Amino acid sequence: MLEAARVSEASLPVIDIGGLSSPMLSDRKQVANELRAACLRNGFFYISNHGIDEALVADVFAEAAAFFDLPPPQKAEVEKSRSKANRGYEPLQGQTLEPGAPPDLKEGYYIGPEHTADDPRVIAGMFNHGANQWPSARPNFKPVMQAYLEVMLDLSARMMGGIALSLDLPENYFAGYCTDAMATVRLLHYPPQPAGGHPDQKGAGAHTDFGGLTLLRQGDVGGLQVWDQGSGGWIHADPVPGTFVVNLGDMIARWTNDRYRSTLHRVVNTSGRERYSVPFFYTGNYAHKVECIPTCVAPGEPAKYPPITVEEHMRAMYKRTYK
Repeated sequence: MLEAARVSEASLPVIDIGGLSSPMLSDRKQVANELRAACLRNGFFYISNHGIDEALVADVFAEAAAFFDLPPPQKAEVEKSRSKANRGYEPLQGQTLEPGAPPDLKEGYYIGPEHTADDPRVIAGMFNHGANQWPSARPNFKPVMQAYLEVMLDLSARMMGGIALSLDLPENYFAGYCTDAMATVRLLHYPPQPAGGHPDQKGAGAHTDFGGLTLLRQGDVGGLQVWDQGSGGWIHADPVPGTFVVNLGDMIARWTNDRYRSTLHRVVNTSGRERYSVPFFYTGNYAHKVECIPTCVAPGEPAKYPPITVEEHMRAMYKRTYK
């Protein structure tokens, strides 16, 4: 039940996105053409030549591993339940992503853009807006994670420009969505699958992601599996050094009237080693309205989905996986 196949690069291509930073529109469109093919197939692909400093990535993983190695009482000091904005530590088995399956065998840490108590969005009770929690035992944790959040926001906005071009839209089509964007740096630790455990318990149950884009940085231990539409089975998305795995979330599928795919994926850590990964969930401006793109709707047919704000969508998604 937990096995997967290994496939050629055609199913999960590595796309060099350096051209998205080119001043030449033709270069940016060339990358967009590759993005289109990947988004139509599985909605999963790797990106290289992305411009993120590898030394910063190494610092993020070092701080993540050091935090998860802290004694339980120290981790509990910054537990997510203490935050009104869903920030901080999530204990092992704190989330159930796959309906009907046991809780996920992972622990995590949520970090997002910082909002002070007097921010109008916080005062208004906008979902997930607020202050982060920072572990006092790791003084370098905060500056490292804040630096990573900023560069990943920039990379995600660049990717959204590429997605717009891939849909034959103006490059700035998603500009409003990318203004004052929300995002989550989520640190994850997956212990090895236990011998004799529940046969359907996974590191992360089969699910689709909630928001716009997910840019996942994997460590050196595999375990990510993606549902392949072509073969009708699970395939491995093994770590590729220096790359991010990118996948489309439910919001992009909704925006494109399901033309682009938000694909099921899961994590099964049978390596016998500790697995660490850092997904970056790009959610966008919570006040932005998501409406099916007219050119993605067939002439004479209604759109599959009514308009919805990003905030409304995210509230519904969290309600689905957290009690």
